[in-house]
Amino acid sequence: MSDFVHQSVLGREAVQLLQAAPGKVILDGTLGGGGHAQALLDAGARVVGIDQDDAALAAARARLAGRDVVIAHGNFRDARALLDQLGFGEVEGALVDLGVSSPQLDDPARGFSFREAGPLDMRMDRTRGRPLSERLDEWDEKALARILDSLGEERFARRIARAIHRAWREQEIEDTKQLADLVASAMPRKAWPAHIHPATKTFQALRIAVNDELGALGEWLLQLPRIVARGGRAAAISFHSLEDRMVKQGFAKLATGCICPPQLPVCACGRTAGWKVITKKPVQAGEAELAQNPRARSARLRAVERLS
Repeated sequence: MSDFVHQSVLGREAVQLLQAAPGKVILDGTLGGGGHAQALLDAGARVVGIDQDDAALAAARARLAGRDVVIAHGNFRDARALLDQLGFGEVEGALVDLGVSSPQLDDPARGFSFREAGPLDMRMDRTRGRPLSERLDEWDEKALARILDSLGEERFARRIARAIHRAWREQEIEDTKQLADLVASAMPRKAWPAHIHPATKTFQALRIAVNDELGALGEWLLQLPRIVARGGRAAAISFHSLEDRMVKQGFAKLATGCICPPQLPVCACGRTAGWKVITKKPVQAGEAELAQNPRARSARLRAVERLS
């Protein structure tokens, strides 16, 4: 039995927004431990589940054994190609959960933890890509500062980047705990955040960069017209402002009709809206869910429907 135990967020709300029902095929692009997939299956839908984490796939296979689900290894940025390989055309629903799972965060061996020593890895998919240690070999101080500023919204990005770059060149960082301690020491003590570890934003930025998470999200959004059938829906659960902003803007672009200048008397572009946004504001976890799973507090769920 797998020890990959993760509590999915906004499961009931995702099932409702995707209108999961018998006869529908729904793509779960971030299968994880199988929580959302199980809820979709319980509603009668058939599920195609993909995930880039081998540990998550093992857990999902065990949890969903015997259910009407097809499971494959891969990244949701390749959703259309994976669906083709599995023999599926357009689906009636598509879901991605952009959060890092609790087992990934809590297992020091994965390299995401700033509380315990672990390898400088941070890859979601350990079969591909380059770990953090190799990235630190190639990033100079300016590149590091840009990453921490743009992907972590870290106030002290330049100071932290300078400290990391110097320590890495001097071979003074060997694990995630040393990296986290270095980040904390590079920040003014009085500026440490009250409720999160001082290295939280830095680790977030490095993880996003190592896994090209925003690039993957952008590709998924562009593929939606080739993934979701007319009348179907797509939904995304995000956990920080960068992702939520991309989802909001991506869905709004899908739902945009005429883009002619307002001074034109009649439309010349011929563009019509093929989608509609069905969550004017993001759906958030209720108090009951927050009491059971405090990590759901930052979750934001948005959905869009392809017009028929």
